[in-house]
Amino acid sequence: MFFPYKDDNPRILFPFITYSIIGMNILVFVYQYFIIPRDLFEEFIRAYALTPASHSVLNIFSSMFMHGGLTHIIFNMWFLWIFGDNIESVFGHKRYLLFYLLCGVGAGLAQIQINPESVIPMVGASGAIAGVLGAYLFRFPKATVHVLVILIIFITFIRVPAMIVIGFWFLSNLTAGIGTLGIEEAGGTAWFAHIGGFVSGVLFNYLFKTAKTSDSRVFALKDCVNGIGTTTALTGFLEYFFGK
Repeated sequence: MFFPYKDDNPRILFPFITYSIIGMNILVFVYQYFIIPRDLFEEFIRAYALTPASHSVLNIFSSMFMHGGLTHIIFNMWFLWIFGDNIESVFGHKRYLLFYLLCGVGAGLAQIQINPESVIPMVGASGAIAGVLGAYLFRFPKATVHVLVILIIFITFIRVPAMIVIGFWFLSNLTAGIGTLGIEEAGGTAWFAHIGGFVSGVLFNYLFKTAKTSDSRVFALKDCVNGIGTTTALTGFLEYFFGK
């Protein structure tokens, strides 16, 4: 078993949008599983989950904040916490929020396009987070992630390429708790929501390249934290606070 717990990219901006999204997902999860009466649970899912055969604009957005079980939300929020702050620093708060929502919409539309007659409800922030991870891979292709590895009684800490950890998220997310809503019946088509989110993330990352804070400044801060590249780090700080 291995547990990623942080990446090597220090954030520039305090990620209050990322934390707000995580908080909202947790609140919806608590309401969905612990407050709604059991006899109204299915009605709630039908009203707010995204069902391709009978979708609406509301469902596309509301389904982004619903999850199919405890493991499902833990995996999603865990990875958003690790990687979302850096993308929020790259784009800035407002553009990051727009980016996140657009990736979720892209994921939902991809699922609808591939399987428009499906009556299986789709929930989860997976598509939007896939977009964040896609942007992260393109912004920080050489980034590494700190991982706790546990093998029976052997425990150690290692650093691995972010690509490996993100691949682990893709594989784990599709099998994590979503059976609660019967989504396993959809077979491999659930992949298209993730693919749609990922492609949306790559596309909007390209379109948002003019964002105020660039990844070069993030790496400049990293150099400063590590005590090297003083000139580059100072340049990054000056560009960030005063512009070119």
